[in-house]
Amino acid sequence: MSAATERIDATPDIHTTAGKLADLHRRTAEHADSEAATERQHAKGRGTARERIDALVDPGSFVELDALTRHRSTNFGMDAKRPYGDGVVTGTGTVDGRPVAVFSQDATVFGGALGEVYGEKIVKVMDLAVKFGCPMIGINDGGGARIQEGVVALGLYGEIFVRNVRSSGVIPQISLVMGPSAGGAVYSPALTDFIVMVDGTSHMFITGPDVIKTVTGEDVGMEELGGGRAHNSRSGVAHYLGSDEDDAFSYVKELLGYLPSNNLSDPPGFPATEPTGSVADGLTDTDLELDTVVPDSPNTPYDIHEVLRRVLDEGEFLEVHALFAPNIVVGYGRVDGRSVGIVANQPTRFAGCLDIDASEKAARFVRTCDAFNVPVVTFVDVPGFLPGTEQEWNGIIRRGAKLIYAYAEATVPKVTVITRKAYGGAYDVMGSKHLGADINVAWPTAQIAVTGAAGAVSILYRKELAGLDGERLTARRVELQQEYEDTLANPYIAADRGYIDGVIPPSHTRGYIGRALRTLATKREVPPSRKHGNIPL
Repeated sequence: MSAATERIDATPDIHTTAGKLADLHRRTAEHADSEAATERQHAKGRGTARERIDALVDPGSFVELDALTRHRSTNFGMDAKRPYGDGVVTGTGTVDGRPVAVFSQDATVFGGALGEVYGEKIVKVMDLAVKFGCPMIGINDGGGARIQEGVVALGLYGEIFVRNVRSSGVIPQISLVMGPSAGGAVYSPALTDFIVMVDGTSHMFITGPDVIKTVTGEDVGMEELGGGRAHNSRSGVAHYLGSDEDDAFSYVKELLGYLPSNNLSDPPGFPATEPTGSVADGLTDTDLELDTVVPDSPNTPYDIHEVLRRVLDEGEFLEVHALFAPNIVVGYGRVDGRSVGIVANQPTRFAGCLDIDASEKAARFVRTCDAFNVPVVTFVDVPGFLPGTEQEWNGIIRRGAKLIYAYAEATVPKVTVITRKAYGGAYDVMGSKHLGADINVAWPTAQIAVTGAAGAVSILYRKELAGLDGERLTARRVELQQEYEDTLANPYIAADRGYIDGVIPPSHTRGYIGRALRTLATKREVPPSRKHGNIPL
């Protein structure tokens, strides 16, 4: 080693080019996570901020922004510790070759708490995401607002919230909660399109267990209060529960594959894996299996996933909100290589009835699809809305109306398949022609009526049945129910009125949907001019 090299390594002379480069390398080296901090994160089952970005984006694609920023606070001795980057890593990269913007909070710096500069970095990358027209992905692992910076930190939260709102429906926004997220910090993820959490290591809550115990006397643990499983199955705040961080990142990557980069582009298209042309092209064994999916008895459940597996390309279905309101199924798949959003009643849960949670879950999903140009395909097997005082008192009227609003407002292609029951107001709500669906078909097993046969007979023949008992009552009730089903509970009256466009064999469903989507690819629907509607929140 030369004397000049030794001098640069020891004390860089910033008045020379070599010295300036050495000084840059010194500053850049400070970004690296310390071994102790990395070990602490790994011991908790969590990755570091940079490890997480590397797990998300394509190798070598990440370009960091604002790596040399530092906080400006002098309160409580803060000026003695001014790490570069200030606790959050921001930048751009690609996922499967498509651009994304990313921020990743670093829990090893001030506990991941947000301060002024930290917030400014997030605001900047959010603004760039809108300007570039690419998805914004936030990796959250922080302790809320930085107390030492006071109201300035709160102000930056407000700036972030505003950008979440202004970006809504413009670019996809995805939040990964991979550690604690408390207080005001939870509202930025709540404003995004999708929230992904990790089982056992993610927590979200407005007030923590200690505060709750002090104020209300309730004794609750962090996992029960705000863990990933609680928010996926009980509150409905989160949309997917990863078994670990790698699983969470894999889900986000797959999700991005179904979505466009922004609201002015279409989702990625792929070559169709199987033909979806006319019947003359031939039906596959998988198609023919649909003819036997629906049981003979209308009261026997079947798993709607079995239908979706046979209709979607390669049987691939990315479910959203799988653990919440399982009586309705929503998620993404492809038909004929095109992305579609699926909304389907699930007969194995509450017989597929709509309730408050299912209505809100489906309404949110339909609106997300509509915002990002993803056609909506609906599979209907719904006996009605779930009855009960709990549902009524908790607002099923107002909250169920959200699903009506979502379907009626959506302008993307909408295709509906009635597989079995479509009773009462739930028939209208589930993507009916009356709410603006473009193509509606039914299977021969469909029962479209005001109510089911048992309820209808009890109302229509109340006086006659009151005079019967025993075997005579049972036999007459069966006879009248069969007569009602033959007369009204079938798809042909709706077809006669044009409320459905055809009655098709189940085995033809995949081809029918594929052709419908090709026809609707150029659909243009201009809503009336207005500032915005007033959805019944």
